[in-house]
Order: sequence, then C-alpha cells, then structure tokens
Amino acid sequence: MEDLVALCKRRGFIFQSNEIYGGIQGLYDYGPLGVELKNNLKNAWWKSTVYNRDDVEGLDTSILTHPDVLKYSGHQDTFTDPLVDCKSCGLRFREDQIPEQCIGEELTDPREFNLMFETSVGPIVDDSSVAYLRPETAQQIYINFKNVIDSTSRSLPFGIAQIGKSFRNEITPRNFIFRVREFEQMELEFFVTPGEDDKWHKIWVDERVKWWIDQGYQKKNLNFSL
Repeated sequence: MEDLVALCKRRGFIFQSNEIYGGIQGLYDYGPLGVELKNNLKNAWWKSTVYNRDDVEGLDTSILTHPDVLKYSGHQDTFTDPLVDCKSCGLRFREDQIPEQCIGEELTDPREFNLMFETSVGPIVDDSSVAYLRPETAQQIYINFKNVIDSTSRSLPFGIAQIGKSFRNEITPRNFIFRVREFEQMELEFFVTPGEDDKWHKIWVDERVKWWIDQGYQKKNLNFSL
C-alpha cells in the first residue's frame, strides 16, 4: 500500500489533502492526472446510465441536508459506529478494529459515534440551524421523486441517477482512498412496479458487470451479489 500511495503522488494522481500543513487523515486531493481519470470515469458512467438509456433521468442535489430527511431515513439513530478509547495509549478505535497491540489493555466501554458531519446554516447557531453534510446521495433522490415525476411525466419503471460528494466522519480512515471522510458517489435508484423487483435487480447487476468489463476490469474481481 505504501508503494501504491507513493506512486500515485509521484505521478500526479492523488495527494494527501492539506499536506503542507500536516494533512488531514481521510481526505485526499486529485492531481492533474487523477482528476482526468476520475472525470473520464464519471463521464463514461453518466453516458451509459443516463444518455444511452430512455428510462433514466439525471439529478444534481445539494450537499447540505435538512435534519428531518436523515431523521426519517433512520440515519440520525442508526448511522453510528461503536467507539472505544485505550486508557493506556490514549488512542481511539472502532470496537471492531482494535489493533492487536491494544488487545488486553484497559479499554473504555463502547459508545456510539455519529458518522455524520453536523454544521449550522445561517448566522445563529442553535437547534433550528442544524444541517448535515449528506452521508450518501440516495436520500435526495428519494425526496425529489415526486418532483421528477411531475416535471418529466415519467411512469414506472424508471431510474434517477446522480453523481456527487458524500461525507462520513470515519473514526479510523484507512487503506488509502478506500475508506475516507469525503468521497464521490455514482448512484442510480431504479423504481419498479411491485413484484418486478427480482427481475430488474438481475437486469441491472448484469448491466453493471458488463459495463465494468467494458472498462477493462476482469469479471473475477467484481463482487455483485444476487
């Protein structure tokens, strides 16, 4: 992994964010080649998912999210990780990721840690100004479902696609860009008539596997569960 990180920096793909000031763990910047690679991937996905189909609409929604959206989606109550502190070294870990050298040390009782970034909207900081940086892109697709229906006269089955930033306040970001605090998602929510779920799920799994193979990936390295 160290060799991969060094190569990405040396070739101008990915840099540690804010590196000259010590960096921020779990945040990365895409360099001259990295941004081109990422944009090419996004453009290819958008073309195949939206432009080349007649049953998918695109969407681009705000990052700041009303707390009620995440309340009723269950995120406020369930989007958490159990957190423990090592009393000997003072370090903090997810309960399921305690390093071997800390096993046997005295640890605090696990407590829930909210993975969502909270912020305030407007000049006054109180309960009425709370908003969140969205932890995923799906919620804004769902709450805009009626708007898309009304503005496009769509009927089932059809999909809504979006590419956008999401944020998760990971306790222990790791594995380079594979578990980070800020990332970009390409997401499609496809709405079908009740009873046709399994049929459309298989169609889309086959479609996405074919797409990744067309991009040069080997099928054995793709993990899509049916």
